[in-house]
Amino acid sequence: MAKEQIQVLNALDVAKTQWYHFTAIIIAGMGFFTDAYDLFCISLVTKLLGRIYYHVDGAAKPGTLPPNVSAAVNGVAFCGTLSGQLFFGWLGDKLGRKKVYGMTLMLMVICSVASGLSFGHSPKSVMATLCFFRFWLGFGIGGDYPLSATIMSEYSNKKTRGAFIAAVFAMQGFGIIAGGIFAIIVSSAFKARFDSPSYEVDPVGSTVPQADYVWRIILMVGALPAAMTYYWRMKMPETARYTALVAKDMKRAAADMSKVLQKEIQAEPEKVESEGRDKAKPYGLFSKEFLSRHGLHLLGTTTTWFLLDIAFYSQNLFQKDIFSAIGWIPPAKTMSALEEVYRIARAQTLIALCSTVPGYWFTVAFIDIIGRFAIQLMGFFFMTVFMFALAIPYNHWTHKDNRIGFVVMYSLTFFFANFGPNATTFVVPAEIFPARFRSTCHGISSASGKLGAIVGAFGFLYLAQNQDKSKTDAGYPAGIGVRNALLVLGGVNLLGVLFTFLVPEAKGKSLEEMSGENDEEAGVESESQAAQ
Repeated sequence: MAKEQIQVLNALDVAKTQWYHFTAIIIAGMGFFTDAYDLFCISLVTKLLGRIYYHVDGAAKPGTLPPNVSAAVNGVAFCGTLSGQLFFGWLGDKLGRKKVYGMTLMLMVICSVASGLSFGHSPKSVMATLCFFRFWLGFGIGGDYPLSATIMSEYSNKKTRGAFIAAVFAMQGFGIIAGGIFAIIVSSAFKARFDSPSYEVDPVGSTVPQADYVWRIILMVGALPAAMTYYWRMKMPETARYTALVAKDMKRAAADMSKVLQKEIQAEPEKVESEGRDKAKPYGLFSKEFLSRHGLHLLGTTTTWFLLDIAFYSQNLFQKDIFSAIGWIPPAKTMSALEEVYRIARAQTLIALCSTVPGYWFTVAFIDIIGRFAIQLMGFFFMTVFMFALAIPYNHWTHKDNRIGFVVMYSLTFFFANFGPNATTFVVPAEIFPARFRSTCHGISSASGKLGAIVGAFGFLYLAQNQDKSKTDAGYPAGIGVRNALLVLGGVNLLGVLFTFLVPEAKGKSLEEMSGENDEEAGVESESQAAQ
């Protein structure tokens, strides 16, 4: 028989949507705002860094980062994020969500500022310090994934929990837009003050010395929103589920939640005492018991996130071709350095406004109506359809007259990534595991996703190169071509559809019901009674 739920947790489950839910979304979401801002800005910054530090006299085109440097600058943050997800996920279950929450934020703030202060005059020293600080910035951002999701899921009521966790994740959309708008403002201001000719007119003069401040300012401003929420993060009480179920302190859980919910909640001392007598040890992570109860769930959450991120992060490959193809971004040599930053920021902001952000908020609106499973299945299915629709008649899309069709298909692919697995893979791991492993299991799932991101961003960078060695990007070996790369991505999404069937539906159920903790405690109690 399942044991009835602890009163504090029940009060949270049935609580009406209140002001504290929204403050929790903002406080938890600011980490994702910073994450998206940073990941977004680096693509703008790499173009500028190439012009400033890798200019070759007499070259027909502006300087670009060599492949190994570009991979390091972009990839080092992914490696940091992956490590942070595993480490802080584990720490969040050991020390408590709140204690670890401030650490991750401080790390993000310090490293955002430090990456803008990357020192030295030689390209090598600037890149080395930038990579060093971006690794640690990624480490802090990585910690934010399991902690924000867990805190939000443990604070929410069961009716709208999915929407609240998805809303935290959707703050990424605002981070992308803020990054784009800020880059547009900074580049416009510098362009107005330090006007410069295009590269083909004056290769050296097209990159004004002041352009070195532009990328630094853009990177450092990412620290502001995170720093502003630090105080509020420290004021948040520990989640009742951690205090009651992991720390076993019912009095404290009741007192904390009485303040948050602004109503009287009685502690249940007799339950604590009876639990104190129970000597039966709960099962550990990766024990036989854990694997039989949650092994397939963990396999489902890790594989679907891994497969999704391969497809999601490979989009960066096609973005530059798409923008150039539809004429949003003219050839690099026809622009000055600041003009290029402005143009790319404008193009990326438009794509974000049209497809990325609406997708996130569609998930927030529908996740508690149609459920996580349906949204994830639908998202992977449509991503598969659109990837194949782009790949099979790929030559048709490359003609000038069909460019708009290509952009529409491309935008729809990423609309369904966000109104689909990109949001649900973040939500589900925070709902289906027991409180004592919740943060760790979310960390493992999200780290698996980042591994997929590394495959998507770098594997496909090499894979999508032209099959003819003479037509590849500077410094890259021949690949299988964009068309074949798109076909492979379609196959990846199809696998995502299949692995989605391993993930249970958590809509409208309490966290304890999903994780089986009520049954587990009932089992422990009946064993101890039998022993007596």
